[in-house]
Amino acid sequence: MNDHSSARVPTASAGTPGGPSRRAVLRAASTAAVALPVLGLAQNARAATHSDGGEFLYIGTWGGTDIHGARFDAATGTLTAGGPVAAVNASWTTRHPSLPVLYVGGGGDNGAVYSYLVDPATGALTRTSRVETGGAGTVGVVSYVTVDEPSKTLLVANFAQGLTAALPIARDGSLGPATSVVQDTGSGPSPRQAGPHVHTVTVDPSGRYVLIGDFGADRVFVHPFDRATGAISTAADGPAPYEPGAGTGPRRLEFHPNGHTLYLLTELTAEIRTLRWNARTAEITERQALSTDSSGFTGVKSAAEVALSRDGRFVYVSNRGENALVVYRADPGSGLLSFVQRVPCGGTTPWSFTLHRGGRWMLVVNQASNTVNVFHVDRRTGRLTDTGGAITVPLPDGVTFLRP
Repeated sequence: MNDHSSARVPTASAGTPGGPSRRAVLRAASTAAVALPVLGLAQNARAATHSDGGEFLYIGTWGGTDIHGARFDAATGTLTAGGPVAAVNASWTTRHPSLPVLYVGGGGDNGAVYSYLVDPATGALTRTSRVETGGAGTVGVVSYVTVDEPSKTLLVANFAQGLTAALPIARDGSLGPATSVVQDTGSGPSPRQAGPHVHTVTVDPSGRYVLIGDFGADRVFVHPFDRATGAISTAADGPAPYEPGAGTGPRRLEFHPNGHTLYLLTELTAEIRTLRWNARTAEITERQALSTDSSGFTGVKSAAEVALSRDGRFVYVSNRGENALVVYRADPGSGLLSFVQRVPCGGTTPWSFTLHRGGRWMLVVNQASNTVNVFHVDRRTGRLTDTGGAITVPLPDGVTFLRP
């Protein structure tokens, strides 16, 4: 199922109408941003601190050279820009669940991942580690990183090289060399699927398996995971992958709180799949497939992000083909979805979004229009309302709040 064949860099656009291609971004990153210096951030602390209070958040920029800081007031829904706070090509960010540490997946620096210590008073960032997930001299776009707290492991999806790395997290939140690396194989019919391209990785609720959504291979791979060592198994006789169909392009995976329902978002067909997860047998079976496109849509299909409300009652999806956000209600028992709402995203190319932990707000990252837009969330109905609030950030790709 997995061998050590060489990975291939994407050869076409990123699937976003009017957006930057991965080829262009990789070329720019490899020539301009792989050796960025670390800022001495004392002089930038003012940029991330504002007298009106609120909490810190960080915004990565696709193919850019900086992470931007901002403040968010959850009482009013006010978002205030703070400017660059670290010089790094940040294709994905996430936080440590309990420490003031930010993790950054690089966009072309040998598949590098960075850890930054956050000053809780100012929001300033100080780099504490850098670990490469690809070979020397390679260009490895990191499309996703996530923390498995019980095993103290950072799981890294290296899109360009089609691999997943497990990095140990030290007591201070810094990162060590990979304990294991899984190299995918496979391809699909799209020109963008010439080889494997890992787009997402997650640990199942039992903690015994890692699920890897591979955009290029059109598969969701399942591997045993040892939480005692943080290592992913690559045994040839491991669990069979789930195959959603040729040309679907798996992009995101999210588990429902019930533990046995799994949602898969496909980028190229813009579908949300409701799957049943059996942790005893490590099997995935399909139960429902819904198009996130509106009826009659004839443009380029492209879905990007999926997230659940904390109580699991609602599922949210961003659709880049139609510049829309789509809301579904999840049945509390079965997890099956029913349509609630479709609303314009407030800009162009909704690359991702983040739900605030309080449940009342969603920050939508509209990459092509260079904005982060604030939406109000009705916690009773799940419906979204554009507040009209937004800040300008060049080519934003994701938002991470400092507080979990």
